Amino acid sequence: MTDIEFNRGPAKSPKRDRPETSREVSPSVEAPPPPIVVEPDPELMPEEKEQARKKYLLRRFWISARGYWGRHGGRLAWPCSIGLLALIVINVGFQYGINVWNRQIFDAIEQRNAATVYFLSVVFLPLVFGSVVVVAAQVSLRMMIQRRWRSWLTNTVLARWLASGRYYQLNLIGGDHKNPEARISEDLRIATESPVDFIAGVMSAFLAASTFIVVLWTIGGALHLTVAGSTVTIPGFLVITAVLYAAITSSSMAVIGRNFVHVSEVKNQAEAEFRYTLTHVRENGESIALLGGEEEERSDLDKTFANVLRQWALLAGQHMRTTIVSQGSMLFAPVVPVLLCAPKFLEGSMTLGQVMQAASAFAIVQSAFGWLVDNYPRLADWNACARRVASLMVSLDGLERAEQSDALGRIRHGETDGDALLSLNDLSVSLNDGTAVVKETQVEVAPGERVLVAGESGSGKSTLVRAIAGLWPWGGGSVNFRPDRQLFMLPQRPYIPAGTLRRAVAYPGAADRWTLDQIKAALDKVGLGYLNDKLEEEAPWDQTLSGGEKQRLAFARLLLHNPDIIVLDEATSALDEKSQDKMMEMVIQELPKVTIVSVAHRAELEAFHSRKVTLERREGGARLVSDVDLVPHERRRPLLLRLMKNQQSLSKSSTSLPGSSGAD
Repeated sequence: MTDIEFNRGPAKSPKRDRPETSREVSPSVEAPPPPIVVEPDPELMPEEKEQARKKYLLRRFWISARGYWGRHGGRLAWPCSIGLLALIVINVGFQYGINVWNRQIFDAIEQRNAATVYFLSVVFLPLVFGSVVVVAAQVSLRMMIQRRWRSWLTNTVLARWLASGRYYQLNLIGGDHKNPEARISEDLRIATESPVDFIAGVMSAFLAASTFIVVLWTIGGALHLTVAGSTVTIPGFLVITAVLYAAITSSSMAVIGRNFVHVSEVKNQAEAEFRYTLTHVRENGESIALLGGEEEERSDLDKTFANVLRQWALLAGQHMRTTIVSQGSMLFAPVVPVLLCAPKFLEGSMTLGQVMQAASAFAIVQSAFGWLVDNYPRLADWNACARRVASLMVSLDGLERAEQSDALGRIRHGETDGDALLSLNDLSVSLNDGTAVVKETQVEVAPGERVLVAGESGSGKSTLVRAIAGLWPWGGGSVNFRPDRQLFMLPQRPYIPAGTLRRAVAYPGAADRWTLDQIKAALDKVGLGYLNDKLEEEAPWDQTLSGGEKQRLAFARLLLHNPDIIVLDEATSALDEKSQDKMMEMVIQELPKVTIVSVAHRAELEAFHSRKVTLERREGGARLVSDVDLVPHERRRPLLLRLMKNQQSLSKSSTSLPGSSGAD
């Protein structure tokens, strides 16, 4: 049974204030990008196909993510990005200033020039202050870009996820989109934070390397070596050494960490599955406790957590190997330039200040070239998270394309003709693989009718309800409503949102849409008056209320929203027969003009309905086999004449239909 409540019609809830973080950037949700067709060569090896899939996912992520800098993106995206670039340039300028200061202070110390030492000591303070201010501003602006980009992309993905019931439809289709909540919250955060860090780091490294390579070339000059009586000249030897040093460390990192991306991706998936298992236990705590299933749940949790620890162990091994390279590089980097410059210093062609400036510049260049060494683990983590977000986007793309395609058949939603309030015209419901669930259903419901949909379990009754709600997209035919009417659905398990009890009663409307007196009156009518004093209390009401109380609360919502048509999907299954009768009598008394469509097994509910239609499971999909008046009512029903012909053609032994006086 579905546990989603659906409210359709012109009556809209007042718009709630959204958190400031989600209002920072108001994304414009565009149509999904054109599908990227990836047809791997059938002769490719499985590993090559997997690589093609990963490249496709990264490309898909960037198609949506780069929209932040597009026409419908954030209004401060480009100003902030340009400002960040300017701060990086200024910071490199301060680095160069400190590098020059480094040479002058050591030259002054070597010459024992006290006045210059004191003067440079004073000059150092504004250099440090300026550098600190610029770096702080750079960090602030970088994090602002990350925050606003994440806000924009999160709002965009949420809008697509929540639109047209896709958050529900994802449960009905295959694909790599498990735990969408973790992908939207945690994976998307990393996927938007890391690229900004990477781009800022690359720009800073490029500018620093370009600037200080010139410094190394200028200071170091050429190195003259005597080999076997011949003089060998190496121009720009410090630059060549820095490049070779960085190439060795980066190559070592690439070889050692080649599996880092895959291991990180598997680890993130294991963590998400462990979180999902814990959430599942919490959400079903009552059932588990009543059945005494703690031991079985603990076994499942232990197995899931053991997988997490296994993946963490593999990731720890990757971190250990990359740490060996990065730590060794960090220790060698300051010593190498000093050793290279020592011969020139000893022969007097290089001052102490120049040696120290060269050492400082070498360290900066090495740090710039070794950027990959320091950030490879984060790059691997970003790859894994971006692909997980892209996998969700791909599944949403598929649903959106299915909404616009007739390849599998789509249920159309439109407006009714004539006096009917709801009509199902040749409605067929199928799975996303084309398997039929319900075939050729034709029903018209007039205003004020109360229709009971009956049938054995598995005959497609709840699936039919989902199709009416627009949650089930696959099939054929159409579902039509009066355009000026409001529809309200009550599932078997009513949804109870977090927050106050007042919010739970008013849902899906805003809690302040009705006064406390109106809400209390509704609770009194459904037998929940003893909860009136707790309306403003915040508590885990979904866990606190019993199944019967939740269903009573759902009926209280009906009284508040006062819809034109109600669809009840086993909405009284948790109530005893006496309470069920009271609820139905109350609805008929309080909402005398409402139209009701009920899905239920209990025969007692026939007393509260004017009409009964029956679904019967058949090969090739369930079919409507009877449509009888429980209360005399004139209307036209062309379905059964056509259905009778279909049945005669399907099987000669089919049971004959009731006479036209009662069932036509």
